[in-house]
Amino acid sequence: MSLTAVAVAGPWESGQRTAERVTAASRDARLAAGAGKARGSGRRGASAPVPSPSVEDVLVGLDTSPPGAATAAGTPLPTTQGLTKALGPLLKASTGLGRLRTAAVIDASTGKALYGSRAGDAAVPASTTKIATAVAALSLLGPDHRFTTAVEADGDHRIVLVGGGDPTLTARKAAGGGYDAASLRTLADDTARALKKAGTTKVALAYDTSLYSGTALHPIGRNDNLAPVTALMTDEGRLDDTSYKGPAARVQDPAGAAAGTFADLLRDRGIDVTGDPVSGRAPAGATPASHLAEVRSVPLSALVERMLTNSDNDIAEALARQAAIAAGRPASFAGGAAAVRSALGALGVPLSGARFTDGSGLSQQDALSASQLAGLLVLAASPAHPDLRSILTGLPIGGFTGSLSTRFTFASGATGRLGAGLIRAKTGTLTGVNALAGTVVDADGRLLVFAFLTKGTTDPAAAQDALDHLAATVAACGCG
Repeated sequence: MSLTAVAVAGPWESGQRTAERVTAASRDARLAAGAGKARGSGRRGASAPVPSPSVEDVLVGLDTSPPGAATAAGTPLPTTQGLTKALGPLLKASTGLGRLRTAAVIDASTGKALYGSRAGDAAVPASTTKIATAVAALSLLGPDHRFTTAVEADGDHRIVLVGGGDPTLTARKAAGGGYDAASLRTLADDTARALKKAGTTKVALAYDTSLYSGTALHPIGRNDNLAPVTALMTDEGRLDDTSYKGPAARVQDPAGAAAGTFADLLRDRGIDVTGDPVSGRAPAGATPASHLAEVRSVPLSALVERMLTNSDNDIAEALARQAAIAAGRPASFAGGAAAVRSALGALGVPLSGARFTDGSGLSQQDALSASQLAGLLVLAASPAHPDLRSILTGLPIGGFTGSLSTRFTFASGATGRLGAGLIRAKTGTLTGVNALAGTVVDADGRLLVFAFLTKGTTDPAAAQDALDHLAATVAACGCG
C-alpha cells in the first residue's frame, strides 16, 4: 500500500483570522480579569463599551481636564499636574537612570495622554520590542492561529519532517514550566502508526526548513539568549533537558538536532530509519490532507503570553517571521522587522522615529518612543481590539511572575511593595539600556498604561530600581 494512501487529513491554519468578535460585555470582563483584577480598573461588563481612541489621539497632547475629573464609572482621572509633581522629581534626581530618560503615562479607558517627559524621543526599547512584535503577529494572524509541524510521505520509503515554525515543539516527556506544547513524541507515535498501517517499516528521513529564509543567526551572533532561528527546532534548541526559559547553551543546528531526535523516536517505535536525516524539501504539491501526521502548537494568544511573561526571544523571533509570512514578506530578520512595522502602520500607530531590526529586541539598533510603547498597550486594552488582549494578560506581574518575579517584592523596600500585584509590565535590559512598559491600577482604581525608557545606565540594578520606583509611584498616586 502507498504511504500517501493512508495520510490523515488534519486541521489547517491559513493565516486568516479565525477568532470571532466577542460581545462588548465579554471584552470588558476579560480585560478586567486580566489587567485590573487586583483593585478594579473601572471597567464593568454591564457598562457600555468605551469608544476606541485613535492612536493619534492617544499620543498627541496632554490631559487638560480639570483637577478631579472623573469618568462615568466614578474613578477619578489623574491630572497632568498631579503626575508631573509625582514623577518629575524622580526622573530628574535618580542616579540610577542614564542620560536619556523618557516617560509616558496614558489613561487606558479614554486614551488621554496624562504625562510625558521626552515621550516622543526614540530610545532603544530592548525586550519591550516584544510588545510591538505581539501586536503585529496577533493582528495579522489572529489569536487562535496555530503552527503545524508535519510529516509528509515522499514516495513509499522516504518521509519528510516539515518545520512549521513552532519553537516550543518539545521532545521531552513533559513540557517545562507548566506550559503546554506540541510534542515530537506524539508526532513520532502517529507517524509510526501511519507507516505500519501502510505496511512500511523502513524509511529514509529528510527534514524541511524552507518556511524561513535568510540567515539563522541574529546579527549579535551566537548567544545563549537565542538559538539560531529556524522553522524546525525542539525545546528552543536548548542543550540541557530541564530549562524552558532564560539563557542556556544552544545547539548550533537546531533543525538537524530535532530531525535526529525524531529518527531515534521512530526507531524506538519499530521503524527502521536508514542513515542520518538529511536536509530536503517536502514533495511538490503537498497539502494538509496529505500529511502522514501532524502536531499543532498552542494558540498564538498562549504563545504571546509565554513570550511576554518569560521575555522569550526564541518565540519573539518566530512570531516576527510568522508575521512576515502572513504579510507576504520573506520570513527573515529583515522581512519580520518590515512586517511588524507595516502591521503597526495599518493599525494607525504613528511610527516617526521607530526602527525595527528584529522581533526580540536584542538589537541596540531597534528604536521606539515611550509614547509609542504606551500607545500599543492602549490598543491592547481597547474593546475594539479583543484579538490583542493576550498582550495584557501575558505581562509579568510585579513580585509574582516571569521577569518581574524578583521585583516589587518586600526586599525592594516600601516603594517596591506598593507595586506588588498591581503592576504588570514588560521589562527590557541591554548593556546600558533599561526599559519598563505596562499597566498599573492607581490608588483611585484607575487603569493606566506607562512606559519608561532610559539609556546610558552603568548600574543595571540601580536602573531597575529607579524604573520600579517610577511605576510604583504611579500605583500609589491618585494624582487627581
